[in-house]
Parts: sequence; structure tokens; C-alpha cells
Amino acid sequence: MAAFGTMGQMETARHIYSEEPWLARKKLSTGVLTALSSKNGEGLLVSSFAIRGILDFWLDMTSSYSRPVLRFAPSPNGYLHLGHAYSALMNGLIARETGGRLLLRMEDIDFARCRPEFEAAIIEDLEWLGLSWEQPVRRQAEHFPFYAEALERLENMGVVYPCFCSRGDIMTAIAFKKDWPRDPDGTPLYPGICRHLSRGSRAQRFAHGEKASYRLDMERALSAVSDGLTWTEFRDGPTGRQEHAVPAVWGDAVLSRKDIATSYHIAVVVDDAYQGVTDVVRGEDLFMATSLHRLLQVLLRLPAPFYHHHRLLRDAMGQKLSKSSRAQPLRAFRQDGWSVQELVAKINLPAAAMGDALASTGRIVRP
Repeated sequence: MAAFGTMGQMETARHIYSEEPWLARKKLSTGVLTALSSKNGEGLLVSSFAIRGILDFWLDMTSSYSRPVLRFAPSPNGYLHLGHAYSALMNGLIARETGGRLLLRMEDIDFARCRPEFEAAIIEDLEWLGLSWEQPVRRQAEHFPFYAEALERLENMGVVYPCFCSRGDIMTAIAFKKDWPRDPDGTPLYPGICRHLSRGSRAQRFAHGEKASYRLDMERALSAVSDGLTWTEFRDGPTGRQEHAVPAVWGDAVLSRKDIATSYHIAVVVDDAYQGVTDVVRGEDLFMATSLHRLLQVLLRLPAPFYHHHRLLRDAMGQKLSKSSRAQPLRAFRQDGWSVQELVAKINLPAAAMGDALASTGRIVRP
């Protein structure tokens, strides 16, 4: 985002919520026009050399903002499998065909599962696939202050609350309630045990050393959003369609865990905004999560990227490939002597993904 300036030196949490690229671009162009049109008694206030410098800078800034920005964001808690290869190659293909930028982000907030050796293996696999990306790689574990700032903003809005419940507490509360609703991931919706605790009760429990997660108060959050939530989804052609977000299906979602001071949902929307991601290309298993992400983006006043949720690769039983199901890792194919061309043919990228990607190309390259 524009207000980050030098990125390294100005990286403080409050800058996340500074000017969006389109706003900085508008201000910069207005500044140029003002400089060119301002006069005193002896003519323009700026020299022709200064004008050329300002224009060159403006053109460079605006061209960078008009380029698509995509990202591949794996979690280094295991080795990449064919499904990851499909998604990574899809992002790389669209970035290449549109003259866009490809970023690599490590979603490594889970210290217990993420390991440096997995990150090294991911980079090795991606390089073997022929992908390249801009440096530096963003590691979420290095940016917890950004996510804490986002959570604090939501706290100040009154749309999050501390929750002291364990999983056992929740299961006990819903044990005798028939057909209790579940979120899109299959987790029972939170029954609201801690939602209405008084400030005094919360303070007392914190004073006794209890740890808390933080949950989104979905009812309050939705009441804080005036307009209907939508996003632009691209699937089968160059024309996007408006999807209506339904964040309520997630209930009072966890935004910060007891053991990890953030969550996937907070981190992903903050990072996409910080990195200026314009197009999120990811698996269709995250389609429903976009509803929650759109709500958080609106609450935090963050820009909304375009979305493309691609098909998932599945095994012989029809189950999606995943680390938890012990899907064969990419490195095993490499060790067995597979070429990149053979692997691309196996995942059917030219036939299935090429059409999707090139259909999106006409949409992503935009003025």
C-alpha cells in the first residue's frame, strides 16, 4: 500500500490502515497537476526538469499499481503436493501472461507445526517448477504486530470479545442440542458462552491467569456494515460475477487463538492489503472463507482484491489432496525422475488451468 514508503524502515503496524494505492495514486496525480498549473508572477513554480522528474515518478508509481499482483502463500508445515503445484503454477501463469507480479508468502504463524526445513523444501520445489517471485519472501511469523493492530482496531469497534472456553467447554454446552449448526469447515458454531461476560468478569479471569482467544461478535460486526457484502469472482470467463458474502455461516469465528496471537483470517486479509495483492488465486476449498474475509476487509477499511477459486486436485477416492491425508509430495515425484513437463501434464494444467487463466487475463489486465 502506498503509505508504506520504504517498506523496511516504515514498517509499523499502524501503516497497514494508511492510504490505499488508488488513493495515493489520485493524490499524487492531483499533486502533479497542481504543480503544473500553479503560477506566480513569473510563470510556473517548477522548472521543466522538475516537471519531467515528477511525471516520471508518477508514471512509475501508477504503472506499478496497474499491474496485477498475485501471491502463492503455502504453510511450511509439510511438503508441497500436486495440489500446491497446480495453484502455484496457476498464479505464476496468470502473473506471466498479464505482466503482473508474483509474490511468495509463508503462512507460518503456527510455531508448533511450521519448520524451517519445510520452508526450504517449498522454495526448492517451486524453483524446480520454474517459478520465480519477488524478494523478499514475506513470513507471517515476523509480523505479529500488524495482526495485533488489526485485532485492536476491531476491539475498539466493539466487535470482538475474549473467550475463555476450551473445546471441551463448547462440546459440553452443545452436547444435548440436536442438529447444532456447523461452519463450512465442519466445526460446531460457538454457542456464545463468553459473549456477554461483563468487563468485571473478564478482568477477574485475566487477573487469575486465564488465557483467552478472541472471537468476532458476528451479530455486532454485521450491524456495523451498512451495505451488503460482495466480492468479484472470476471462474469461467473474462467477466466477473458478484458473489454475495454470507459471513454469518462462520458464527463467532476465532480471530486470535490462546496459543497463537492471531489467526489465518486476520493474517491473510492484513497481508493481502499490505502487499497490494490485486488478485487472489486459490483453491475452491477457501471459497466460503472469502465471506468472512470480506467482512474483515470492510471493518478494517482494507481494499478488496478480485478472487479466482480454482478446482481442487483429488485422489482416486475423490478426496482433495492434502498434507493430512498424506498426499504424495512433489519431492517424491522429483526423486522418481519425473520432469516438470510430465508433472504438468499429470495435473492437467494446460487443458484445465490454461483456459481459466487466459480467460482471466482479459480481465486482469485493466487500466
